[in-house]
Amino acid sequence: MRVIDETGKQLGIMPLQEALQKAKERNLALVQVTERVEPPVCKVVDYGKYLYAQEKKRRKSGISKGSELKGIRLGFNISPHDLETKANLAKKFLKEGNVVKVEMILRGREKALSDFAKDKIQQFLEILEKFIPINIERGLEKRGNRLIMIINKK
Repeated sequence: MRVIDETGKQLGIMPLQEALQKAKERNLALVQVTERVEPPVCKVVDYGKYLYAQEKKRRKSGISKGSELKGIRLGFNISPHDLETKANLAKKFLKEGNVVKVEMILRGREKALSDFAKDKIQQFLEILEKFIPINIERGLEKRGNRLIMIINKK
């Protein structure tokens, strides 16, 4: 493997054991930078500083560490314009790499009109599909007085 020291100077191509020994002599760690080339490139670094630099680079690029579950709550009597506004918010969440839970709470007599509520959620999904392709992770299901669906980006 090709070994680079902490200052960026190339130490040359050497076997793994020898590279590990050089890192141990300096009280540092041996980190594989890339395996795409032949021979693979490894760097002798302070591992704590290396992790900190990687985290800083990740934050600067705007890539999220993992997806979160974000919620969008729709009202039973939501207007078409408000559906578009909620769809824009869901689009923003999906572009960030998050999973979105679409939820509608049915109160009182609204529970008897669950077909109307399902149509509203379907309208919301159609508006959202115009902005961004979506994948339904968990279909529409009724839990007590709530209609819940989980979606993510294709």
